[in-house]
Amino acid sequence: MSGVPCPVFHTADFPLPLPAGHPFPAHKYRLLVDRVIAELGGRVAVQVAPAVRDEELRLAHDPDYVARVRAGTLRAAEIQRIGFPWSPEMVERSLRSTGATVAAARVALDRGVAVHLGGGTHHAFADGGAGYCVFHDVVVAARVVQRERGVRRILVVDLDVHQGDGTATMTAGDDTVFTFSMHGARNYPRVKQRSDLDVELPDGTGDAVFLAELERALPLAFERSRPELVFYLAGADPFLDDRLGRLALTKAGLLARDHAVLDAVARAGAALVVTLAGGYARRIEDSVDIHCATVAAVVGSDLARGRDPAAERA
Repeated sequence: MSGVPCPVFHTADFPLPLPAGHPFPAHKYRLLVDRVIAELGGRVAVQVAPAVRDEELRLAHDPDYVARVRAGTLRAAEIQRIGFPWSPEMVERSLRSTGATVAAARVALDRGVAVHLGGGTHHAFADGGAGYCVFHDVVVAARVVQRERGVRRILVVDLDVHQGDGTATMTAGDDTVFTFSMHGARNYPRVKQRSDLDVELPDGTGDAVFLAELERALPLAFERSRPELVFYLAGADPFLDDRLGRLALTKAGLLARDHAVLDAVARAGAALVVTLAGGYARRIEDSVDIHCATVAAVVGSDLARGRDPAAERA
């Protein structure tokens, strides 16, 4: 199976109309796709994201919420909480972003690993969105592969700088999904939820402390979850020059973080879906650098060599 390109899904062909001066860096995703293709070439199989189906969304989200997003009948307060103005293009992009993670999960279970150049919309709840997140791509994907493939043990490793509050809430009391979030203690969201394992970091945390905390907590998450499938939210926003981050990791520290997760997944023999989550660096090129380095690390890992499902079942 070696030499087979790593599957990579993207939504860059689906624009997100935003007013001038909006803080969300929507154009980052086209820059990232172009950069990944230029630097990794034949080592990746870059694919346009399919749209998630409503029946798949309803495995995790309230049917009324799904219908109101589609119809454009969200209340003003709901739209404000999401942070994006409603438009047909916003709906389509949200469907594609969730569909990308669903597709990546299906492929990862066969190939060993797949990447979504976006996603990680971990602030969405079952009945509403928040924090630039309309639907929760990871929880939807988890429910889809649980239904289709009988996956029983899933681990979410969330290393975005913000707590995965939606993830924690949507999977509370479900022992088939273990949630691990390592995030800034004083960052968004103001009210934190309870993950299965939370590590809160003070403002200004740098490489040494972050990596030491990860080295302590990551084995606990794997020991307690014994995952068949891992979703890794590889946020670029712990970066020292991120506008929304408040931590102080360098690019080298973030890459060391990625390798620690990849090594843990390989040791566990689990499949892996990587989503890139947040990244709001003052220089957009820095976020693109960090995200691209994450993808390159995945492509260069043992996980990207592929797996033979028939041999595993034998």
